[in-house]
Amino acid sequence: MKISVVLGTRPEIVKMSPVIRECERLGSDYFVLHTGQHYSYNMDGVFFEQLELSEAKYNLDVGSGSHAEQTARMLIGIEKVLRKEKPDVVLTEGDTNSVLAGALAAVKLAIKVGHVEAGLRSYDRQMPEEINRVVADHCADLLFAPTENAKRILLGEGISEDKIFVTGNTVVDAVHQNLVIAKRKSNIHDKLAINNGGYFLATVHRQENVDSEKRFREILKGFEMVQQEFGLPIVYPIHPRAKKQLKILNIKVKGVRIIDPVDYLSFLQLESKARLVLTDSGGVQEEVCVLGVPCVTLRYNTERPETLEVGSNVLAGTDPREILKNTDLMLNKKSRWENPFGDGKAGERIVKKLREKLA
Repeated sequence: MKISVVLGTRPEIVKMSPVIRECERLGSDYFVLHTGQHYSYNMDGVFFEQLELSEAKYNLDVGSGSHAEQTARMLIGIEKVLRKEKPDVVLTEGDTNSVLAGALAAVKLAIKVGHVEAGLRSYDRQMPEEINRVVADHCADLLFAPTENAKRILLGEGISEDKIFVTGNTVVDAVHQNLVIAKRKSNIHDKLAINNGGYFLATVHRQENVDSEKRFREILKGFEMVQQEFGLPIVYPIHPRAKKQLKILNIKVKGVRIIDPVDYLSFLQLESKARLVLTDSGGVQEEVCVLGVPCVTLRYNTERPETLEVGSNVLAGTDPREILKNTDLMLNKKSRWENPFGDGKAGERIVKKLREKLA
């Protein structure tokens, strides 16, 4: 059995790192195809090195562009590689344009599709990611649902139960495996001169937040109010999209320590020792839940409802007063919730199921 792992963004590399490591451990016949959706492969090559993973066999370097342009370039490039390699299954993870293109290219060539992290839904079709994850799920032959809730969603959409496998979320595997590496390789707290538990961590990057002047200004005002109320520094590794908007809109941010983007291992260290995290990222909601760090999500919906159910996370939206109120709420909660995403063996289960079904 030959496995093709198709990915294109750093969060996908993180989430797929346990699967790749398991393929390596078992000596599986596999290769990684990197689309280059967010960064040039030269930049992500360092990322593979940091996580101690073998380099991708193929890289398409598609770069940025409209959704149509980017996805079209990926489809053309992925199809060429799949025709050459003839894998038995294409494995994708998540909800990016790389996932959409990988699933479509494979299903058109009658190659089996496996979707890791299947069944997540925000029910907001204005999010490009929602379209991608729905299409990928309905193309897939093997749907690796992270939770029972995700499985129920897939069944509710008419997907056959014999295609769905609850594996846990690879984020648990990734956090535990990569935190060990981070402790060896990163000293970000010393570099920033911040103390464990003595800061808030913030991330804002989603299109619906950053590209809306009103929402972006509201979020940043919320950060200012949080910093004034609680007196802890807010560390904000700024996303290129957000940095560009700050300049275009001439926004002056008070009370927030804006820093350049940091590498994943450093970010994982920042997450693990933060007093609280403010974010609009789905992956960050999961990671800090696993790490036992309270989260305030700067959105009105989430495809990670399990974090709300166990109490690790709360939806604040973008209103500054709600951001402040919910920060206060989460700071006064005990962070002893049960991790809802599994036992850290999702990667093993996914590869085992592939071998059972396709070998």
